[in-house]
Amino acid sequence: MAPGSGLDTPHLPTPAPIDAYGNGGFRFGGMSHRGSLLCFPDGMWAWSVASVAELSEASLSSVFAHAGAIDVFLIGAGRDPWVLPAHLRAMFRERAISVDVMTTGAAVRTYNILLAEQRRAGVGLIAVD
Repeated sequence: MAPGSGLDTPHLPTPAPIDAYGNGGFRFGGMSHRGSLLCFPDGMWAWSVASVAELSEASLSSVFAHAGAIDVFLIGAGRDPWVLPAHLRAMFRERAISVDVMTTGAAVRTYNILLAEQRRAGVGLIAVD
């Protein structure tokens, strides 16, 4: 099962820089996507999370399944700063994944840098209007 979407194939089977965000979606790889997005070294998927209130062990299960492929995971939490609850932070620590939470715009910019540096990174981006 693909991360967060219930589909068997990724939206894009390779990672790509995020070219733009806003209006409820993202532009990347010559395509556009409405809604939130999960990006890993093996592809990009739709993500059913629409707000930080929906972040849970279940909604992050795809991230934890990629623990062997990523060293760092960014959460783009929307327009406002947000603090990851201690129990979720502990789940990342147990899997040796460094996690950082920031606004979606900052996460897009940071992810693009990590991608250009060929780092083992993933990002969960909550769409903003």
